[in-house]
Amino acid sequence: MLLDLYGLFQRGGPVMWPLLVCSILSVAVSAERLLLFWWQHCRYDRLTGRLHQALQAGGADAGRAWLRSVRSPLARVADVYLEHEKLPAGLRQELVACEASYRLTLLEKRLHWLSMIGSLAPMMGLLGTVWGLVEAFHQIELLGGQIQPGDLASGIWKALLTTVFGLVVALPTLAVYHFLEQYVGAVQLQMQWLITSLNHWLGHEPAIADAELPSMQAPVQTEVMVGAGD
Repeated sequence: MLLDLYGLFQRGGPVMWPLLVCSILSVAVSAERLLLFWWQHCRYDRLTGRLHQALQAGGADAGRAWLRSVRSPLARVADVYLEHEKLPAGLRQELVACEASYRLTLLEKRLHWLSMIGSLAPMMGLLGTVWGLVEAFHQIELLGGQIQPGDLASGIWKALLTTVFGLVVALPTLAVYHFLEQYVGAVQLQMQWLITSLNHWLGHEPAIADAELPSMQAPVQTEVMVGAGD
């Protein structure tokens, strides 16, 4: 099987090498992001339930003590809220929104690589196919049209290999990208719900009428915040 794949890889031509690089990057980024999300995952209902119990038992200090044992970005946002709960509502909201934006940026880091690979891999495969067809028809011209149908078919199927490999790379990459993107979107909504719950539990008025975090309404751009680089 490996020999067959290696043989197909060689027949695909030079375009197969950038496709190989794309596949390695896709696997590496997908594995790193999936492991990170798994490591930081905490069920929303479990987190809010335990946090509410801690707040009822010992107030903000007990809540912050429990939050330090949780790896979820939701816990970091709640911790910032409790740390600054005595501040005016507008300033507290701004600090919480800043922390939420930072945590979402960390979650989205390198996700755009998957989107880029998913878009470029089929185009590179198509380029390899067109390139191979040009070479195949050039050989026909050099032979003066004296070519067997089998020879023509052989050149065409070799040319189509790059398109197949491009799609093989792109489809799972895009599937993982959209899955992770939806996960980040869910975390973004849960941050808003958590802040609303904290306002209710602690008897605080929201900074704005709809109690939403302003900086979290637009999609978070990846790797734009200082200190969030690779």
